[in-house]
Amino acid sequence: METETATQWLTDEEQCAWRTHLEVNRLLNYQLEKDLQPFGLTMNDYEILVNLSEAEEHRMRMSDLAAATLQSKSRLSHQITRMENAGLVRRENCESDRRGLYTVLTDTGLETMRTVAPHHVASVRQHFVDLVSPQELGDLHKALGPIAEHLRSQRGKP
Repeated sequence: METETATQWLTDEEQCAWRTHLEVNRLLNYQLEKDLQPFGLTMNDYEILVNLSEAEEHRMRMSDLAAATLQSKSRLSHQITRMENAGLVRRENCESDRRGLYTVLTDTGLETMRTVAPHHVASVRQHFVDLVSPQELGDLHKALGPIAEHLRSQRGKP
């Protein structure tokens, strides 16, 4: 017979904080995605471009890119195919591992990043950073840091 554990329901304050977090997350992602539309990019596209632009030689193994963007290898493969068709990235074989593939940022992809990044940063400022004080921003970072660390440690666990 299983032992029943009592559910520790959220207090009103906890539930309010949780629901506000969910709402802000949805609304902010929606707005940032909307602000990328004029450039023909999605948030997933932009995240991939950012990762590649910051990587050594503007290239990453597909498996590392999938891990960095929290996408399955299959989903990332479809995403990269779309981005290849747009000329933003290309795939290259990995010399040290015949099964491995690299995703490489093209000159067009790098130029797209240079064009879009200032607009994206302005959007992040307008809809997030500039709406809170520097003190509140620091407090938010302090509060979310342990949660991010915990969730990173849970990746790959069943």
